[in-house]
Amino acid sequence: MTDAGSGDVTDGKGGGAAAWLDARLPVVSGFRQEYIDYPTPRNLNGLWNFGAILTVVLLVMLATGIFLAVNYTPTAGGAFASVEAIERQLPSGWLLRSIHVTGASLFLAALYVHLFRGLYYGSYKRPREVLWLTGLLLLVMVMFTAFAGYVLPWGQMSYWGADVAGKAVDAIPAIGPWLEHFLQGGDAPGDVSLHRFFVLHFVLAFAVLGVVVLHVAALHVTGSNNPMGVEPKGPRDTLTFHPYYTSKDAVGLILFALLFAVLVFFLPGLMFEAENFRPANPLHTPADIEPEWYFLPFYGMLQSVPSKFGGLLAAVGSILVLFLVPWLDTSPVRSARYRPVYRVGMGALVVSFILLGLVGRHHAEGGWMIVGRVALAYYFAHFLVLLPLSKRLERGIILPDSIASGMDAGA
Repeated sequence: MTDAGSGDVTDGKGGGAAAWLDARLPVVSGFRQEYIDYPTPRNLNGLWNFGAILTVVLLVMLATGIFLAVNYTPTAGGAFASVEAIERQLPSGWLLRSIHVTGASLFLAALYVHLFRGLYYGSYKRPREVLWLTGLLLLVMVMFTAFAGYVLPWGQMSYWGADVAGKAVDAIPAIGPWLEHFLQGGDAPGDVSLHRFFVLHFVLAFAVLGVVVLHVAALHVTGSNNPMGVEPKGPRDTLTFHPYYTSKDAVGLILFALLFAVLVFFLPGLMFEAENFRPANPLHTPADIEPEWYFLPFYGMLQSVPSKFGGLLAAVGSILVLFLVPWLDTSPVRSARYRPVYRVGMGALVVSFILLGLVGRHHAEGGWMIVGRVALAYYFAHFLVLLPLSKRLERGIILPDSIASGMDAGA
């Protein structure tokens, strides 16, 4: 006979309290399975470090953001003064704010590199469509979070940035005026809009953390892609995540931390705009209104199209088209390493994105208007023309039988 309640679950005898708990709530064994013994393609390069970098920077941003939020006053009359008080009166307040602002720029920079890696190595292809879509959802959420945070200091550029965004939204037919009024709470940015941006910034920051968990879960279901775009076939194709990739990620984090420290302590002027050290003044428009560098390509798209609504469609469409990439790319080959036409196209895509940023920086004046329109045309042609035709343009491609054989052959 079997004792009632004995079941098949081990009682953890001989293993102590940790074994007893793990038998009933397998946190330790689950962590070991997913982050220590987890089989990972053996040929991952430095571009795969940015996932760990983004995770660490996000946690730093959340920690510093909570401190700033506790000492911030989300009113038009008190916002600028509260930021000044954080900088000048609170112990180490200047340091925490500098870390937060620098983290925002470097987070977007790392996110763009992460996105480029996914496009270049075909990480959006089957079976990783959900992984790709959750990553793009993170990109959109981070952009909204970053813009809301940009408004909060309530300096000159913050105020007029919110004003320009409101006018852009107003160009949407039918719902534009209502949406602008909802965001701003009136005809111009003020107390209501600042409070709403503060709530949006705070809530979205933690929502991003939740979607990151979903993104990592999707990664562990399908496994990581690799530079060859060939699925692992056996033990020779993989390495355990620890210690091989934990040590590699640690080196990447140290190098990234050094860059972070240089920007915070030696080059703070690159992260802050001088115009934003002046309190918001609705009666004085700055000579050059422009967003942070990570929004400049989309600002360039807005300015390259004569119609205000057309420019908004181009900027929003440039993000939405990325959601369709898994189905637009008809080639069975993942990695651009084996796709010569696509590899050239990716180089042109990067150049066009940088040019659009320069167009936004120069306000699409003179020859920059032509440059912006050409770059914008190629950006959409890359996704809507090149990707659907790639299967016809790239034929006879021979892939390695496995990751190990490809590495042995020097692929």
